[in-house]
Parts: sequence; structure tokens; C-alpha cells
Amino acid sequence: MALPMAVAAAFLAMSLMGQSSEPKELRAAIVDQLALTQPNASFSETATELLQGAGYTVDYYPGEQVTVDFYRDLPTHKYDLLVLRAHTARFEEESLTLTNPVRRQEVLDAFGQDVFFFTSELYDRTKYAEELEKFRLFAVRYRQGGDDKYFGVTPHFIESSMRGSFDGATIIMMGCDGLLFDNTPKALVEKGAKAVIGWDSLVSAAHTDAATERLLQHLVAEGLPLGEAVQKTMSEVGKDPSYGASLKVYPPDAGSLVVR
Repeated sequence: MALPMAVAAAFLAMSLMGQSSEPKELRAAIVDQLALTQPNASFSETATELLQGAGYTVDYYPGEQVTVDFYRDLPTHKYDLLVLRAHTARFEEESLTLTNPVRRQEVLDAFGQDVFFFTSELYDRTKYAEELEKFRLFAVRYRQGGDDKYFGVTPHFIESSMRGSFDGATIIMMGCDGLLFDNTPKALVEKGAKAVIGWDSLVSAAHTDAATERLLQHLVAEGLPLGEAVQKTMSEVGKDPSYGASLKVYPPDAGSLVVR
């Protein structure tokens, strides 16, 4: 009996070794909410080519697909790299129109140093009532672009309404002020992201597009660590010429990590 058992154990071990040696499928997504207001087909094509050239399967999400429920399910897709070409905006007290002093103070306490992701879903206070009440969603509007309001995704939404885990994904936030404060990148990391790269101030669409192309070249084509890739990108494209924004990595000690 001992010999057949030994043979079976050896066969099982070889089977497991064979399974573990299979290369992991690399998956990336480009979330292009910004395409609704500042389209740039060249960016998405270049980014896709860079990612595919590095072995990634790439999914592209156009702006109209970027709804509240899209963000809700985003972690469940298990991407290794997420490129969020999406408007982001920090909370500004002067934009608050609430007159009820109690509710106004609640909002101020909730959003003191937060950055919101824009969706393409028009704001309707009769929808997502519980999440609005709990500050997981908030109304946002473009600085220049009419009176329309859209649902904005807050760090509280990332923490409590997103399903699943990012499972070690690297996330590139291309929008304004993404790393001005820690709340939003911290929420993404606590939801399972390995690291977040983003801007520390306002940034133009043209500059973030050019910088992210260079960043992807260094991250996935050359395989540089996050900190070195960011540093090299900044040396090539510089700070945003209009707003002075620089790319940063969160958490700060993630600079030695690589995307894959």
C-alpha cells in the first residue's frame, strides 16, 4: 500500500507544481469618464497599446458607463492595474448651499479633506437615499459646464458601498487633487489596492494624459518601481504648467513596489 500512496503523493505534488508555474493573467482597465467632456482617443489607444505590449488584457470603459453602480462593482473585476481617467474634485465649503445649520455642519465634518470621483450619472436626490444620507454619495458639478449636477463617489462609498476587494491592484488617479489629501487614496488602499498614484493639485487634461502615457511606459514596459517611475515621469514632463501639480505615490512607502 505504501508504494501506490507514495506514487499518488508524487503525482499530486507534480500537478500542483504544474499549476503554480502557469503565468497569471494580467488584467487592466481604462475608465474614461473624462471622455464625456475632454475626449482624447489618442490617449486611450496609446495606453492600450502599452498595456497590451506588456502582456495585459485591457478593458475600456467609456464615460457613459461610469455610473454609481459601475464604481460599486469595480473591485469585483479583479484588475491588476486601474487607470482612472476620471474627473475628481475636492470638497469646497463655499459650494455648499445647505441652509440647515445642523445638516451643514454634518457635511462639513464628513468632507473636510475629501476628494470625490465624478460619475456620469445625473444627480437625483430620490435615488440612493441611504447612501446620500450616510455621505457615501454627494452632488458634484463641473466648474465650467452648466448647472447639471452628477453623483460623486466619496471615500465613505469606497469604504462601505464598494463590493469586494481590489486585491493588490495599482490604481492611477488621473484627475485633479487625487493625492492632495490622504482620505481617498487611503480608502482605496484599505479596500485592497496595493498603491495609488495621483496628482497633488489641479491638473489639466492635456498634462495628465501626457504624463500618464510616460508613466505607463515606465511602469509596465520597463518594469520600474512605482517611485522611480513617478520620478522619471516628472523629470520628463515636469509639473503641470498651469497649476503646478506633481505626481505622488500613496502610501509613501510604496515607492519600491512594482505593478506586477
